[in-house]
Amino acid sequence: MTGFAAISCDAGHGSVSLEIKSVNSRFLDIGFRLGEELRGFEMPMRERIGERIGRGKVEVRGYLQAQAGANRLRQPNALVLDELASIESAVRARLPQAGLLSVAEILRWPGVLDDAQVDADVFQALILANVTRLLDEFVASRAREGDKLANVLRDKVAQMRTLVAEVAPKVPTAIAAYQERLSTKLREAVAALDEDRIRQEVGVFAAKVDVAEELARLITHLDEVTRVLDKAGAVGKRLDFLMQELNREANTLASKSVSGEVTAVALELKLLIEQMREQVQNLE
Repeated sequence: MTGFAAISCDAGHGSVSLEIKSVNSRFLDIGFRLGEELRGFEMPMRERIGERIGRGKVEVRGYLQAQAGANRLRQPNALVLDELASIESAVRARLPQAGLLSVAEILRWPGVLDDAQVDADVFQALILANVTRLLDEFVASRAREGDKLANVLRDKVAQMRTLVAEVAPKVPTAIAAYQERLSTKLREAVAALDEDRIRQEVGVFAAKVDVAEELARLITHLDEVTRVLDKAGAVGKRLDFLMQELNREANTLASKSVSGEVTAVALELKLLIEQMREQVQNLE
């Protein structure tokens, strides 16, 4: 199902922007485009998305943007410098031939440059909390889209019910007329054929072309589509199956048709089913 959500939050030393979007897919396929600072969160993000989303091609983007005016003078951490000086003195006391630390080496020492960075645990909690918020908005977006699609499908179901209701009373008349035409042709083709045998053969053929069962199954499947649409939760895969069943009955209806009206209805049903199938791909 299609969906989109985007949020941003203050991380102290910058602003974190998160974005998630999805397009149609029968299965769940998650891709990430994360900045260097956020790549370590890919696995927990993937787990949380899998808990909330059943299918769709999902793309997540995230990056950390430094705050405006953040190009301040970076100051070395005095406590860390004192600790490093103490360590160097101890080393030189034991190894007088050891070389002095260069400024570059000192600046590369962990913790020397105070970036006023948020603590790692605090930063992780912040990111994951906002991932949850992002998914809440994303799921709500998909739910709104799903409600719209469900209404479209309900409209298609109503159109199919109307078609079935219109054609059902005409089927017996069409079969009777076809029986009469077939009987006439048989009599003309085989004048000596026994009348009882003609009625028997016509009756057998009429039973084969009777579409009452197909019409009844169409209604049953339409009832099930309505029931599934009214049910909460993921319904896409169930509707996929029902579209196959509806299409099978419409095909049988077309192949067994003995009148232009029934054939026209079968073709219209197939068109509506195909339109519904396309929309079902958008539902989770």
